[in-house]
Amino acid sequence: MTPQIAVETAPVTKTISVRASSERAFQAFTEEFDSWWPRTHHIGKSPMKKAIVETHLGGRCFTEQVDGTACDWGRIVVWEPPRRFVMAWLIDAQWQYQPDASKASEVEVRFTPQADGSTRVDLEHRNFERMGGSGTNMRMMVDSPGGWGHTLELYAAHLAQEKGQ
Repeated sequence: MTPQIAVETAPVTKTISVRASSERAFQAFTEEFDSWWPRTHHIGKSPMKKAIVETHLGGRCFTEQVDGTACDWGRIVVWEPPRRFVMAWLIDAQWQYQPDASKASEVEVRFTPQADGSTRVDLEHRNFERMGGSGTNMRMMVDSPGGWGHTLELYAAHLAQEKGQ
């Protein structure tokens, strides 16, 4: 029997502050996901037409592709508006759909109201060890310059645009 090697990887954490109530920040992140998510960030076989997060426990996270197909990439496993949600990140390190949640990493997004009326948005992408040896590669990719930091900046810009900031 070959011994299993545990892959321990720290979570990727990113924080951004947005000038919006926690209710509005949560809504913009989930219901308006397609408005700010980069068109280059998808795992479909053809270009992405629309990115969708179904806003309920058990909801699918998926893209509609221009060829008419749908491509799942996540599932809502905790839904607590407007404070937080957690999704199973059903993508492996080769950027392919991984339907087995026990082999998937997880993304939690928390929305914390601040005294000045803004909201602190904390994102934690974790459980890379579930992916086996490739978890380290996934962690590096989502923590890279084009990863979560960049997508949170796009999200904040989406919110700022509506206020003319």
